Amino acid sequence: MSVETDSHGRLYLSSELRQKYGERFHVVEYEDRLELIPIDENPLQAIREAAGDAFEGESVEELRESAREQAKKDAEAGFDRGKRAVEDSDE
Repeated sequence: MSVETDSHGRLYLSSELRQKYGERFHVVEYEDRLELIPIDENPLQAIREAAGDAFEGESVEELRESAREQAKKDAEAGFDRGKRAVEDSDE
């Protein structure tokens, strides 16, 4: 299936596609293509269903705080790797 944009850059999807995938999409840009990822009407519920009972009993705030802590650890680890790489290149 192919679609074209109108003069304003809008894409029009058939009613069948909208019924199947919804009306909201996240656009992912790659070097050679774009991808439309459907956004569930209730994203948190979709995640809970996909993850099963992995997040059972955790509030949105608890999940958010846990994600922040993990992101901070990941950022610090990346910073440390970059710092070591610079130090190694100076030797």
